[in-house]
Amino acid sequence: MSEERPVGIVLVSHSAEVAASVAGLAKGLAGGAATVPVVPAGGTEDGGLGTSSELIAAAAAAADRGAGVAVLTDLGSAVLTVKALLAEGDELPDGTRLVDAPFLEGAVAAVVTAAAGADLDAVEAAAAEAYGYRKV
Repeated sequence: MSEERPVGIVLVSHSAEVAASVAGLAKGLAGGAATVPVVPAGGTEDGGLGTSSELIAAAAAAADRGAGVAVLTDLGSAVLTVKALLAEGDELPDGTRLVDAPFLEGAVAAVVTAAAGADLDAVEAAAAEAYGYRKV
């Protein structure tokens, strides 16, 4: 990856506030990760709780720099919405991938790994590996 083409990260939550907060935390813990596009896609268009295929598609387009987009989700219908968008085939940028990872820890791992210049496979692997993080 070159500095101009980092992997993009999209964080899909049922809450706009949660998505934005996790994005801010992940970027902050990654030293700002100024080169990594981390775009929250939370809630519905009217500010309510839920998920929006339009907000997710717009976030993926905003995060896309040509190196792929890793999408992390919080709960069930967020996963289903992203899967439906991927199945449609033309709603998300080429190289967009739903990543099976814990939302917060996976987001931090994904952003840190993308900031180090890793490709989409490595970003996905780092995020998925976060399932094994032990706290005690």
